[in-house]
Amino acid sequence: MEISFKGKRAVVTGAGKGIGRATALALAQYGAKVTAITRTQSDLDSLVEECPSIVPVCFDLGEWEATEAALKDIGPIDLLVNNAACAKLQPFLDVTPDQFDQSFTVNVKAVLHMSQLVARGMIGRQSGGSIVNVSSQASQCALKNHTVYCATKAALDMLTKVMALELGPHQIRVNSVNPTVVMTEMGRRGWSNPETVKTMTSRIPLGRFAEVDEVVNTILFLLSDKSTMTNGVSLPVDGGFLAC
Repeated sequence: MEISFKGKRAVVTGAGKGIGRATALALAQYGAKVTAITRTQSDLDSLVEECPSIVPVCFDLGEWEATEAALKDIGPIDLLVNNAACAKLQPFLDVTPDQFDQSFTVNVKAVLHMSQLVARGMIGRQSGGSIVNVSSQASQCALKNHTVYCATKAALDMLTKVMALELGPHQIRVNSVNPTVVMTEMGRRGWSNPETVKTMTSRIPLGRFAEVDEVVNTILFLLSDKSTMTNGVSLPVDGGFLAC
């Protein structure tokens, strides 16, 4: 199945590391003009060294005014990947207001804002488009010490559905991908304990965690014209975890 994004303009948030970085590189490889957003300049510098065609933009998505200012300079957008997120893990009784607010600001509010700005442009140009939100299996399954993270991803899934409902008439498709643990650099560090790994992988029918390219390939499919009738879906990339 041949996928091409030639002539398309894409924005990827949280593009400095992990899934976001790999998605930005893949979109560029398949012909898109990619703008990569993250708040860490050194990550953007190394990304541009790896792929000079990528346009780097450094700002904090949690800052409403900074987001609006940055989007004015990016130009028309056809494809948006809302990947930026934070994961603050605490037991339920230890959750603090600051941790709650920060997680919802980045994981939900920033996605809403980015998508509003991008969708308004798509509607104004009558161009249609595709938006993919990077969610998690944690949106649909309670995980210990993931109180706020689970809540933000559940909110993101419903935000995805409402966006799909309201933007669909403008030929803007909105979907989410919902991975299990992914073997990014951070994922490998966080899941280095063999006993902890065994506990989680025993609940996954395929018996392993996801690799980065398995999530990226799903994102590319949802962005592409190979999925033109797919809208409002939360697509697990979890080896069957949510099927159990």
